[in-house]
Formats: sequence, structure tokens, C-alpha cells
Amino acid sequence: MSTGRCTCDETRFRLTADPIIIHACHCTWCQRETGSAFALNGVIETDRIEVTRAAPVAVDLPTASGGTQRVMRCARCQVALWSHYLGSSAALAYVRMGTLDDTSRVVPSVHIFTATKQNWLDLPADGAPVFEEFYRPSAVLSPERYARFKAAIGR
Repeated sequence: MSTGRCTCDETRFRLTADPIIIHACHCTWCQRETGSAFALNGVIETDRIEVTRAAPVAVDLPTASGGTQRVMRCARCQVALWSHYLGSSAALAYVRMGTLDDTSRVVPSVHIFTATKQNWLDLPADGAPVFEEFYRPSAVLSPERYARFKAAIGR
């Protein structure tokens, strides 16, 4: 079980399970939102996030696909803690892995949208699978994690 928090420590949360998958997203949208070369998001069922102090506030933002992303932020310091893509299932949350108290075990499961990856960033040839765009969950996830994914989206 992992715990996390915002920068000012107003909002705290606990993940009651490991993420289904951890995305290193290299799209230009994530680069802009994070101010970095990629975003590191753990995809997990929303009901497996327990807020333990000061509920975050929801801020709706546009996405590159034209949809909406609901970002859950600390009300005081505004750090993004997790988000939901409203064009897909709100039953899945994309937790900003850098907000966890212990990031020592956080390793990307997959690199996505690498067609717009920064040229100076070399991905290890023997590391996580690399996709120029997105991927088919059934082709990447283990049977157990794929079952969790399907259950969350109601399929």
C-alpha cells in the first residue's frame, strides 16, 4: 500500500492496491502540463484511492484529443494528485506517481506517445515496451491486471 500527498501536506491519500499499469507518457500535452519530458501516471481504480486528509478539488482541463480531463488538486497548493479522462471511465484514475511518499519502486510499465518524445531522452532497449501512440491493454497487461482494467470500465 502506498501513500501520497501534495506539496503543502494539506491533502493526503492512500492507494489500497498497486496500479494496474504505470504510464510514462511522452505526449507534448503531458510535457506542457508537467513542465518536464514526460508524465508518470499510475492507472488505478478510483475506488482504490482513499483520501486520508483534506479532499482535493476537481479542475476540468481540455485534452489534446478534444475531451476533458478532470484533475484532482490540493485546494491550497494546487498540486495535481490524479486525474480522470472524462471521455473514458471515471472509474479509472491516473495518479501522478511523483506525489507518492516513496517513489523508489516506481518504474514505468510502458512508454506511450513516444512519437513526440524529447530527442535527448534515450529509452533503454531492454526496458518497458515503447509505443509511438497508445497501446491495446489486452496486449500489454497481465491477465490479472487486464481483468481489473475491464472490471473498472464495466466490460
